[in-house]
Amino acid sequence: MIGSAKALLLAVTVVCVSFAQTPAQNTTPADNNKAGAYYNFAMGRLYAELAGSEGNREYIDKAIQHYKEALKLNPEAGIIFEELTDLYVQTGKLGEAVTEAEDMLKQNPSNLDARRTLGRIYMRALGNSPESKIDEATLRKAIDQYQQITGKDPKDAESWVILAQLYRTAGKSPEAEKAYNAALQAEPESEDALTGLAMLYASLGDTKRAVEKLKTVTDKTPNERTLVFLAKAYEELKDWKNAADALKRAMALSPDNDRLARSLAQDLLFADQLDEALEIYQRLAEEEPRDAQLPLSMAEIYRGKHDYAKARESLDKARKLDPESLPVRYEEITLLQAEGKTPQAITALKALLDDTAKKSYSAAEGRDRAGMFEQLGAFYRGAAQYPQAVEAFRQMAVLDKTAGPRMAGQIVDTYRTAKDYDNAMREADAALKKYPGERVVVIEHADVLADQGKIDEAAAEVRRLLNGEHDRETHLALAQIYEKGKRFPEMGKSLDAAEKLAASNEEKENVYFMRGAMYERMKKYEAAEAEFRKVLELNPESAGTLNYLGYMLADRGVRLEEASKLVTKALDLDPDNGAYLDSLGWVYYRQGKYTEAEGLTVRALDRIGGQDPTVHDHLGDIYARLGKTREAIAQWQASLKGFQTGAQTDMDPEEVAKVAKKLDDARVRLANERK
Repeated sequence: MIGSAKALLLAVTVVCVSFAQTPAQNTTPADNNKAGAYYNFAMGRLYAELAGSEGNREYIDKAIQHYKEALKLNPEAGIIFEELTDLYVQTGKLGEAVTEAEDMLKQNPSNLDARRTLGRIYMRALGNSPESKIDEATLRKAIDQYQQITGKDPKDAESWVILAQLYRTAGKSPEAEKAYNAALQAEPESEDALTGLAMLYASLGDTKRAVEKLKTVTDKTPNERTLVFLAKAYEELKDWKNAADALKRAMALSPDNDRLARSLAQDLLFADQLDEALEIYQRLAEEEPRDAQLPLSMAEIYRGKHDYAKARESLDKARKLDPESLPVRYEEITLLQAEGKTPQAITALKALLDDTAKKSYSAAEGRDRAGMFEQLGAFYRGAAQYPQAVEAFRQMAVLDKTAGPRMAGQIVDTYRTAKDYDNAMREADAALKKYPGERVVVIEHADVLADQGKIDEAAAEVRRLLNGEHDRETHLALAQIYEKGKRFPEMGKSLDAAEKLAASNEEKENVYFMRGAMYERMKKYEAAEAEFRKVLELNPESAGTLNYLGYMLADRGVRLEEASKLVTKALDLDPDNGAYLDSLGWVYYRQGKYTEAEGLTVRALDRIGGQDPTVHDHLGDIYARLGKTREAIAQWQASLKGFQTGAQTDMDPEEVAKVAKKLDDARVRLANERK
C-alpha cells in the first residue's frame, strides 16, 4: 500500500513538473486553476490512502487541506466535494464538513454540489441515530437540502430517490410517492426508484402495486435482492407459485445460497409442487443432517403426497433430533388426522394443549393457542362430538379477543352440521347482534335462514355486503343461497357477476365449478360438463371437479370407464375423501361390481360420519343387489331419516319418494321371504 502511494506521489510530481515547464504564453488563469485543482485533488487522495493504510491522523489533516485547496481552485468539481465529504464522514468530522459546505453556499447559494454535501452529511447523521429515535431537526435539514436540489435540478433522479427515502422516514407517504415518481420521470429505468416505490406500496399494504413495480425491475435488470423482495410480495398475496418462480430466478444468480433454497422449498410446498420441494429438502438434509426442521418439512410433503409411511419415518427422524419440538408434535397430530385416526389426533392435541398451558399468554401465544382450540373443535365436529366441539370453539375468544366473529361462525357451523337448526339460529342471532358488521357472521346468519327456506330474507342480508370490497366472494355467497332455494336464474346471475370480478385462474375455477353444479341440478348435463371441462383446462388436478364429473356420468349410467378414470384420479389426489369413495363405489355399482362397491361405500360412510342420506341410499341399492334385504332396509331407513332431519332446502321430494318406494318394496319382499 505504501509502495503504491509513493508511486502515485511520483506521478503527481511528474504532472506538476510538466505543468511548470509549459510555456507561460500558452496558459490562462483558468488553466492554472484547473491544474492546481487537479494537483491538490491528487495529493488529497494520496494522503487519504496513506491515512487509511497507516492510521496517521496527520495524513488526514493533509488530505483535507489539499481537498479544500482543490475546491477553492475549482468549486464546481463535484468529485472533489464527494471525496472530501466521504473523508469527513469516515473520520467523524461532521461539524467541519457542515461548516465547509455552508461557507461554500454563502459564496454561491446555487452550488448544488455543496448542497449535496450537506445532504449527505445529514443523511449520515440520521444513519448514526438510535433506531428508536430520529433527530427531527436533522431530518428536516436533510429534506430541505434535497428539496432545493431537486427544485433546481429536476433531472437528478438520485436526489429524488433520496428525498423520497427521507419523506418515508418522516412518515410522509404521499410526498414519498411523488418523489419516487419524479425520479422515474427523470430516469424511467431507475432500479432504486422502482424498488423504493415498491417498498413504499408494500409498507402501505398495497402489495399488488408493489408486485407491479418489482416485476418492472426484475424483468429488466434482475438481481438477487429485488427478486427476493418480489418473492416476499407474492408471499403476502399467498401467490406461492409466482413466489417460487421469483426465488428460482434468484437461485440461478446465487446457486449456493442455502437460505434461498430453504425459502424456495417452502414456497414450492405451499404451491403444492411437492416433488420439487422434496428434492431441495433432501439435498439440504444431506448437507445439514442435524437440522430437525428439514425432516419435519419432508414429513409434511410426504403427508401431502399421501405417503403416510414415509411421512412417519421423516417425522421420527425430526423427533430424534429435537424431542421437545412443538412443531414436531403438531405435525404428528396433523398426520394422525390425515390417516383417519381422529380419536388419536384429538388425544394428542389435548395433550399438547395441556402441556403448554400457562396462567397467562402474550398476544401472539393467545392467537396460536386459539388456533389449536379451533382445530380441536374441527376434530370433534368431524367425529360427530358436537358438544365437545362447541366447547372447544368457545375457548377461542377467551384466548384471542379478535377471534370472536370466527368463533361464532364455527359454532353456528357445528350446530348446522349436527342438524340442530334451533341452536344454530339462536347462536347466529346472538352473533349478528354482537358483530353486526362482520362478513363471516352475516353470511353464517344468512345460511341458517336459507336452511330454513327463507331465501329472500337470506339473500337480502348478503346483498347488503356489496360495497365494492370482497364483492366477488359476496356474489358467490349469494349464488349458494339461491342454490339452496333452487332459484337457478338468480344463482346464474350471481355467478356471472362473480366471474366478471374473478382475477385469477383459481377464482375462475370456483365460478365454473359452481355453475357446473348448478347445471347438473337443473339436469342440463351437457352444459354442466362443459363448465367442469373449463375447470380441468385451468387445473387438470382439481380433485373436486374430477369427482363431480365422474359421479355425474356414473349416476346417468353413461361412459362408465371414463367415469371410473375420473373418480380414480380424484382419489389418487385425496385417497381418504369420503365423497370420492362413495363416487367410485357408485361407478362400480353401475358396472355391476357389487362386492367392490360395497367395500368402498362402507368406507365412505365411515369417513363422512354416517350422516349422508345419499350414501345410505347407495349402500341400500348395493345390498339389495347382493341379496342382503335386511341390510338394504336399514340403509334406506337411515337415508330417509337423514332427509327428514336435514335442512329444508337439502330435501329433494323426488329423491325422498324414490327412497321411500324402495323401502316399501323391500319390506314387502322381506315379508314374502318369511312366508
